[in-house]
Amino acid sequence: MPNNTNIISLYDIPIGKSAVVNSIIAEGLTRRRMLDLGLTPGTKVECIRVSPTGDPKAFKIRGATLAFRKEEACQILVDI
Repeated sequence: MPNNTNIISLYDIPIGKSAVVNSIIAEGLTRRRMLDLGLTPGTKVECIRVSPTGDPKAFKIRGATLAFRKEEACQILVDI
């Protein structure tokens, strides 16, 4: 049985920390959009900024800065 203790959602990455995409649990067009943005398993992501209200958060992904709302970021699982 694999050890899943190091898997968290993208939204839970602290600012300045990095993680690697494990899987995407979103479905349909949302999943397609995330894959088109380069969020494939094994991709390194870094949390770089959070809005004053805490939502959305900005991430550096493949050299680009992308922002996700909490609802979307919670559907992306990462290994820390």
